Amino acid sequence: MTRLKSDLFGHVEREDSAGRSSVLRDTRSARWWARPLARHLLRREKRALMVLEGVERVPKLLHCDANHLRREWIEGLPMQRAAPPDARYFREALRLVRLLHARDLTHDDLAKEPNWLVTPEGLPALVDFQLARHAPRRDRLFRMLAHDDLRHMLKHKRRYRPERLTARERAILASPSPLSRLWRATGKRLYRFVTRRLLGWADREGAGDRLV
Repeated sequence: MTRLKSDLFGHVEREDSAGRSSVLRDTRSARWWARPLARHLLRREKRALMVLEGVERVPKLLHCDANHLRREWIEGLPMQRAAPPDARYFREALRLVRLLHARDLTHDDLAKEPNWLVTPEGLPALVDFQLARHAPRRDRLFRMLAHDDLRHMLKHKRRYRPERLTARERAILASPSPLSRLWRATGKRLYRFVTRRLLGWADREGAGDRLV
């Protein structure tokens, strides 16, 4: 058993048994006042993985109860540790994001490089669906979140393969949704104040380091 992450909302561990690896999210170790939110996020991830059943390079849901979620382990390294090897990675990343949206689901946390894996084959995989939103009616909020999913993926492409950006992709990067503009103007500052000043931990986009 290997501890992968521990924070206010519990811990995440990798478990190996009978030649098979899985990831266990356990909310029982969450701070008492954060436990209701931790369980809510667990239910969101459960719903997302159920909706995405059968999508390649998305973890398969293995088990879920009130306090635990077990999902398939996907072999690979986080993007910040294994830079995408070639332009094919981002072609497949775009296809993967579109597959999520075709299932009426937005990931809502694609700005973080640790949520993008580079598999041994050099292909993208996605993990951590705690913030994902399923919206079968495809309301205006869904459209804004889907746009920002795509824009966040393209930010990574701009960092690693800027020469491969198309004119259309540059236009998307230059046009954040109204929700994203509001977040940058107000919510992001509040988030940083609460997490860094009041709670004493940092979760920098693309770094994956959460200090408790």
